[in-house]
Amino acid sequence: MAATLQQFHKHLAGSELKPVYLIAGEEHLLVIEAADALRARARELGFGEREILDADQFFDWDALARAGASLSLFASRRLIDLRLPTGKPGKDGGAAIVEFCANPPPDTVLLISSLQWSKKDNEATAWCKAVEQAGLYVPVWPMRMDEFSTWLAQRMAGRGLNPDRAAVQALAERVEGNSLAAAQEIDKLVLLQGAAPLDAQTLEDLVADSARYDVFKLVDAALGGDAARALRILAGLRAEGDAIPALMGMVLYQLQMLARLAAAPNLASAFRAERLWDAREKFFRGVLGRAGPAHWEDCLLQAARIDRLSKGRGYGDAWVELERLLVMIAMPRANLAKAS
Repeated sequence: MAATLQQFHKHLAGSELKPVYLIAGEEHLLVIEAADALRARARELGFGEREILDADQFFDWDALARAGASLSLFASRRLIDLRLPTGKPGKDGGAAIVEFCANPPPDTVLLISSLQWSKKDNEATAWCKAVEQAGLYVPVWPMRMDEFSTWLAQRMAGRGLNPDRAAVQALAERVEGNSLAAAQEIDKLVLLQGAAPLDAQTLEDLVADSARYDVFKLVDAALGGDAARALRILAGLRAEGDAIPALMGMVLYQLQMLARLAAAPNLASAFRAERLWDAREKFFRGVLGRAGPAHWEDCLLQAARIDRLSKGRGYGDAWVELERLLVMIAMPRANLAKAS
């Protein structure tokens, strides 16, 4: 069955888990936190063994069947954590998921999570329907502006902050609907402000002074075509101790949006669907004028490679590859000329 996030968290309070879960959407923070909540509840219920499967383009889908058929070495209950980066398992992957759902192994939970998801392309597939029949499907759709402001106020209050309405709106405008970026800013504000009353001016001052460099400036510099500035900001972030996985959330968020916009048959409608602020729409129209859909897809592939490298999967220097990605974003025509 399909469930909202609220229904999903209520379900986790129960004493039994379903054999299969699919948590997917492009609200990255909410998907990640929902998956974390399931993992935590599984541990509480005695699922002491966890096997991680990264289903990238080279993944052997027979590994899912083998994981389901193998006996647990350390615990009587186990969790199979299947990460599906593109949200599209392909023919072999879809068949493997359908087969798993048709006969789930005992004392085993399969969690499928994806940070790329399309209602049009995914929900009608046989494998997604198989998950709904066997377990729980939790789609996480982008929040509307009013929903985002409400979520932001609740999260700030839940972290012990005491913002007024103008402060909430100021933060909403800064992060432009990106829940992952909002969570990072809120964590900074908790350290800098605590429970003291927080107005818009104080918030702006704290956010501006909290770091010399930030990932917002990094992405905007690259998208704006200023490769040199983007590289300087990246060096500053690295010197301040930032880790690549913490930076890649915003980079991937923006690249995925650009890929969707560039591929859209009607750009005006696509911008309305993304619910961008007017100033950002003007900015992104300029960015899209510098490169076509294939370029942004190539950037996404490079970003996925960096994400794997930063987690110790693959060979190469993730920082060097991130530098290359920033130049690739900033100078698409130069990269195209080099390739030709």
